[in-house]
Amino acid sequence: MISDFLIEGDTFMDDRGTLRFANTFDMSEVVRFYEILPKNQDFIRAWQGHQFEKKWFHCISGSFVINLVEIDNFKAPSEELVPVRIELDSFKPNVLAVPSGYATGIRANTPNSRLQVFSNFGLRESSEDDYRYPLEKWSAQW
Repeated sequence: MISDFLIEGDTFMDDRGTLRFANTFDMSEVVRFYEILPKNQDFIRAWQGHQFEKKWFHCISGSFVINLVEIDNFKAPSEELVPVRIELDSFKPNVLAVPSGYATGIRANTPNSRLQVFSNFGLRESSEDDYRYPLEKWSAQW
């Protein structure tokens, strides 16, 4: 269920401007972050998975489609797995929490979209837990 993955954010507006926040996002596990700026909306970054690493995605600008697949066997995953499609939009400051054991696929919906990614693993640990699968591995709605 999609709601199992989303940490809902909100906005506050007054005469000074707008605040976007996700106050229930507990960042105590986060050890690093990075930003994805896709070259265009046609490029799909899929599939990358982690058996142990957790990730959190926050759309800073534009919007993204992110598909998640729970991996049954990291060395030889089933062809029958069904992705869960989630959309993130910068106007709704939600955070997508991806637990360990999943692969993700990402596509920007709009030009100049920016996606902030948080991880509970350092770069070396993450690269040792990195699994890549071809885009065609699972049928997803982009």
